[in-house]
Amino acid sequence: AVFTKEEDIGTYTIRAVDDPRTLNKILYLRPPNNIYTFNEIVALWEKKIGKTLQKIYVLEDELLKDIEETPFPENVGLAICHSVFVKGDHTNFEIEPSFGVEAS
Repeated sequence: AVFTKEEDIGTYTIRAVDDPRTLNKILYLRPPNNIYTFNEIVALWEKKIGKTLQKIYVLEDELLKDIEETPFPENVGLAICHSVFVKGDHTNFEIEPSFGVEAS
């Protein structure tokens, strides 16, 4: 997943507006130092709070089954977690230059 501090979003927005490369384009933000796996996020939190968290590992097939069996809208969060942390959809794609530009 890609993470950005809330206070940085305004800066990205202003710079995008002032950059002619972004005119009529989709702006993608994928700073390499802000891409984390779920395990890396947990490790950061453990370091921050100074203790080891109990972890329960879920197989992808189990998660997909839970998404199917959980009623809407509760299953949306599970589907987003699958997309972001299992499939890597935020980072695992090529940017088409005709309609997109990388800002990182």
